[in-house]
Amino acid sequence: MTITNQDELDGLKEIGRIVANTMQAMAKAMEPGMTTRELDEIGRALLEREGALSAPQSTYDFPGATCISVNEEIAHGIPGDRVIVAGDLVNIDVSASKNGYFADTGATYRVAPVRPSLDRLCRDGRQAMQIGIAQVGSGRPLAGIGRAIGKFAERRGYTLIRNLASHGIGRALHEEPAEIPTWPARGERRRIHRGLVLTVEPFLSKGGLWATEADDGWTLHSEPHAPVVQYEHTVVATDRGAMVVTLPG
Repeated sequence: MTITNQDELDGLKEIGRIVANTMQAMAKAMEPGMTTRELDEIGRALLEREGALSAPQSTYDFPGATCISVNEEIAHGIPGDRVIVAGDLVNIDVSASKNGYFADTGATYRVAPVRPSLDRLCRDGRQAMQIGIAQVGSGRPLAGIGRAIGKFAERRGYTLIRNLASHGIGRALHEEPAEIPTWPARGERRRIHRGLVLTVEPFLSKGGLWATEADDGWTLHSEPHAPVVQYEHTVVATDRGAMVVTLPG
């Protein structure tokens, strides 16, 4: 999607605020002993209250309102009977639509106490996303996002999952430009134009390189097996840089 007027921007900001508030409320409610299904029901109720539709459900018939991935699950985790326990890494990914506009956000949360190395991984995962967002702006190369994140990851001794990319969004959950690398990618020649709506969502890991699909047809795991965190915002490219629309408020 390309933003061309204020009404479009307002519509995008509205759904961006809804998904951000939903994720924040889910994270605040999360506690040991809760199942991922119970956590998902909180998100479902909040989206319904705001008149928003779960994007993975409406687009792909995903068996949950949100994606909740725990520890070895790095993305697209199906909410169910799994019990959240102390020490878990829990990724909450919320995407939804309202009035024809889509937004997508995600973050990895720690259920205390966790090892200091995982604390650092989470802090650095959020910084990797912010570094990527800083490369977004009118006329800039799409490849700049992955180059900047890749330099940061290499300097800190991390790896990046190479087959889970950022993507265009706005009028659909996934649209052009498709598969925006959040790792250094030779041959990427596309440029960012004014008003472009996209996600920035690196998957930072302590050794993982690829995402592999589980037998359930949805849940993704790291290959090789290693801790992975993901942080994601939906942004709009402007002449002054990136405008983040998935902010709570």
